[in-house]
Amino acid sequence: MESQDLRRAGLKVTHPRMRILELLENAKSRHMTAEDIYRQLLEEGEEIGLATVYRVLTQFENAGLVLKHNFESGQSVYELDRGTHHDHMVDLETGKIIEFESPEIEELQRQVAAKYGYEIEEHSLVLYVRRKRG
Repeated sequence: MESQDLRRAGLKVTHPRMRILELLENAKSRHMTAEDIYRQLLEEGEEIGLATVYRVLTQFENAGLVLKHNFESGQSVYELDRGTHHDHMVDLETGKIIEFESPEIEELQRQVAAKYGYEIEEHSLVLYVRRKRG
């Protein structure tokens, strides 16, 4: 994403917005908390406060640039909205978030909604998982 993406979303191009967008784009883990972003900014010598990070993330969410997820860990995580749907698994032991796509699950959800006379507008599927033992 670039500065024109911010302008298209109706946001002014500012240094904090560009830096946060850059961090989200280059994140090793596609899901970051506001605190993760703040810590990384500090490590890179940026003087962008935590309140600014939260404010920018909220603006990005409202503008449709990022998706906010509230998994059971209680902490919100953010990822860039890349325009493709995927679901998530959360490892209960490590907190790791695994993205996956399953056309079969998507079709089954459509069938379930249709059975009850509905059409899916939007959905979120999160599986909370634990590694198999033995």
